[in-house]
Amino acid sequence: MDHSSEIEIIYDKQGNPHEVIDFNDDDEGSKLGFWFFLFTELMLFGGMFLVFTFYFYRYTDNFLEASATLNIVLGGINTFILLISTYFMGMGLINFKNGEVSKAKVKIVLTIVFSIIFLTVKYFEWMAEIHHGIYPDSEILNAKEHGIILFFGLYFTMTGLHGVHIIIGIALMVWVILLMNRGTITTKKYVIFENVALYWDLVHMVWVFLFPLFYITGLGR
Repeated sequence: MDHSSEIEIIYDKQGNPHEVIDFNDDDEGSKLGFWFFLFTELMLFGGMFLVFTFYFYRYTDNFLEASATLNIVLGGINTFILLISTYFMGMGLINFKNGEVSKAKVKIVLTIVFSIIFLTVKYFEWMAEIHHGIYPDSEILNAKEHGIILFFGLYFTMTGLHGVHIIIGIALMVWVILLMNRGTITTKKYVIFENVALYWDLVHMVWVFLFPLFYITGLGR
C-alpha cells in the first residue's frame, strides 16, 4: 500500500496532534541557506584580501616588483575566459526558466569547457613560474626580499584556492546536468541550478578582484 500521500501526525506532551511538515521542498530556505554559505566564502576571500592590502602597504616596492614579473597576458586571457563562462551560465539559467532545456544543457557544457580552459592556462602559468624556481619555500624565492616572498605566498595561496573553487564548480555543473536528466531539476523546480549559478557568479567575482591585485598593480614598473 502506498502511504506517500498520507499525513503524518505527531502528538505533543499534552496529547495535541500536529502535522509533520516536510521541508525538503523549501526552496526559499534553500536559497537563504546558500546565501549564508556565499557569505562565509566572501569572509574567507575577504580576509585574504585584507592580508594582501596590509602587506602591500608595508612592502609596496617589493609587491610592485613581484607583480611586474607575472604574465599579464595569460592573466588577461583567463579573465576573458571566465567572463565568457559566466555569461553562458547565466544564459543557460534563463534558457532553462523559459523551458529550453536542451539549450540550457549546451550552455552548461560550454561553461564547463571554458572552466577547463581557465585551469589549463593557469596550469601552464604556474608551471612556468615553478620552472624558474618561483614557488613557496623554494631556494630561489627564499633568497629574495621578504616582501617578494610574501607576495608569491599570497599569489599561490589565493589563486590556488580560487582554482579549487573552479574545480568544485565544474563538479557542481556536471551534477546539475545529471539531475536534469533524472528529472530532479525541472523547469518548475530549479533552485539547485539557481544556487550553482550563484556560486559561479562568486567564482568569477573573486577573480575580477584577484586579477588587478596580482597582475595590474606592477604594470607600470
